[in-house]
Amino acid sequence: MSFEEDDHVILHDQHSDYDGEEGKITQVMESMFGDATYTISFEDGQETGIPEDSLEAVEDEE
Repeated sequence: MSFEEDDHVILHDQHSDYDGEEGKITQVMESMFGDATYTISFEDGQETGIPEDSLEAVEDEE
């Protein structure tokens, strides 16, 4: 599953201060190998260069 800007996701990265937190994708970057990495904005900061397999989609509650 690929993500797009403004998608809400949960980060799963035990080395991150934001592990387990919900954030919003603010930028999608593609590497020269065709892999996407993401910049995720959280309430009090952001993480860059996050690979897709470290993200979980947040279900819409509508």
